[in-house]
Amino acid sequence: MLKAELRKKYTQKRKALSTDEAFLLSEKVFENFIQYFKPKESEKVHIFIPIPARKEIDTQIFIQYFLAKNIHVYVPKIVGDELINIEIFEDTVFETNHWGISEPVSNMDSGEKYFHYVITPLLYCDKEGNRVGYGKGFYDGLFQTISGETKKIGVNYFDPDEYVDDTWENDIPLDYLVTPTEVLSFLSGLE
Repeated sequence: MLKAELRKKYTQKRKALSTDEAFLLSEKVFENFIQYFKPKESEKVHIFIPIPARKEIDTQIFIQYFLAKNIHVYVPKIVGDELINIEIFEDTVFETNHWGISEPVSNMDSGEKYFHYVITPLLYCDKEGNRVGYGKGFYDGLFQTISGETKKIGVNYFDPDEYVDDTWENDIPLDYLVTPTEVLSFLSGLE
């Protein structure tokens, strides 16, 4: 299927979830992530802040866990046309931007390029790691600037069924997809 069709289909599937269903599925995704990756103290995680109106995976569960375990947490912020990486702490002050995304008030880019994990928002991911996001390209840009050793991880409520037919050369596939039922690796033996 084409990205536009997948975007529409999975936006509708997400909207059909109740708030309780979305939260329970988010908890299962979180549990699968922790069990599979076993993040450790002092590691660095880049993670998105969910948009409640879009029923994204509730990454606040992840963020609270990481901060409690002394794992460094970085979140994206759009400044102009650029995505910057801001380290957050228990006392970080947030505000909601014009897209409905909660972001740190600070515009202080951490300059960090090495993350152990980048937990990536998406609407859909196929069985080859091809991600369908919202079409702005911010994460493809981020993936080009970070360490090649970083694990690029998508989180989604749904397992991959259809293939993304219209990928292009600047699309960077994910390394893993975490769903409520499994963790898929797209690294084909490179681990």
